[in-house]
Amino acid sequence: MAIIDKEISIPDSKLAKAVTEFIRDTETELLFNHSSRVYHFGALAGVQRGLKFDRELLYTGAMFHDLGLMPGHSSSHERFEVDGAHAARDFLRSHGVPEADAYTVWTAIALHTTPGVPVHMNPVVALVTAGVEMDVLGLTYDQYSDEEREAVVKAFPRTPHFKEDIIQAFYDGIRHKPDTTFGNVKADVIADKEPHFHRGNFCSVIRKSRWHG
Repeated sequence: MAIIDKEISIPDSKLAKAVTEFIRDTETELLFNHSSRVYHFGALAGVQRGLKFDRELLYTGAMFHDLGLMPGHSSSHERFEVDGAHAARDFLRSHGVPEADAYTVWTAIALHTTPGVPVHMNPVVALVTAGVEMDVLGLTYDQYSDEEREAVVKAFPRTPHFKEDIIQAFYDGIRHKPDTTFGNVKADVIADKEPHFHRGNFCSVIRKSRWHG
């Protein structure tokens, strides 16, 4: 039976337990399990890359990264990433976490849908994105062993139709504020100048990933 290695397990700390309780009570089971997998895949990536990272901060960033999709934590004008980042920062401040650490988590959440940037930043920032890219997009699927993937999914199951479920969750969380989804301006420039340019599509990448379901 596959077991999650202690090196990347959820921290056994008062803060981590508070994070778990808060997110479990606030998010859907779909997002709670997804966020838990994001933490474990992110932590595994950190070990693989030989990075030194704070597991409590990584856990908080991973667990809060989609909170902005929930109605009770979604503003009418901010990007959902920023809503989640604000909530995580306030939560950490309320638990006495130093401002610099709270800002690191804020940054990790705010940038988790901005590919190509987090990898060059603080390990916590880089690894939240790494976990998301693995669990949602499967970009680094082959960098994890079958046993590692099995252990994480066994502990925090994917729904039978996770790809469509997560796309729907994103849509439900942002459809009331479409202007906040303004995209990558570089793609807009290329599309304007090159009529045959085909943009990358987030949903298509999800559906084509190595993950089943």
